[in-house]
Amino acid sequence: AVLIIGIYISGRFEMKWGTSLIMAAALFGVVYIFLLLKAPLPFLVLIAFITTLFLYALLNLRFALGAVLALVHDVLITLGIFSLLNKEIDLLIVAAFLTIIGYSLNDTIVVFDRIRENMRKATKERFTSIINRSINETLSRTVLTSGTTLMALLALYLFGGGVIHNFAFALLIGVIAGTYSSIFIASPVLSLLEGRQLFLLKTKKAR
Repeated sequence: AVLIIGIYISGRFEMKWGTSLIMAAALFGVVYIFLLLKAPLPFLVLIAFITTLFLYALLNLRFALGAVLALVHDVLITLGIFSLLNKEIDLLIVAAFLTIIGYSLNDTIVVFDRIRENMRKATKERFTSIINRSINETLSRTVLTSGTTLMALLALYLFGGGVIHNFAFALLIGVIAGTYSSIFIASPVLSLLEGRQLFLLKTKKAR
């Protein structure tokens, strides 16, 4: 799922379909090697995830890396709070995690879309300035959307009954985490990778 999200994001926002397919082939190769070595499933999943993040950074798939890190953050925050409160993780909570991923990804794509539009309009503006302006332009939409969603989830949590109590609680945490991760995690990752790329270019020119 992380791989498919990465391919879609990098293809849509950076037009790097070929690079994404190369990354997919490399990932399948790594996973296949560990399958031949009969690695246990949890270790295999961890290796696949770490390899995916490494390839995103290596191939400079900035948008994909930012989006995936934001998604991982949202799920880990929700899972961590559930673990701290000693709540049971059942199929309903897994469904909540998938809903959180979809919501967070949609929020991130809205911000990324605005960044892409502003990059086309302001070719001479600094990339960090474009990111800041794009976040400011989409902030009202993000706050309004998240606010109305949280009100509905709060009503569901308070009056929905015991069956969906944990489900609504997970979504409450996930929506809050997803709202700020699209602003404070996904977008800054773009800026960090852009700075890294500029540093490498300057180093090459100096040589």
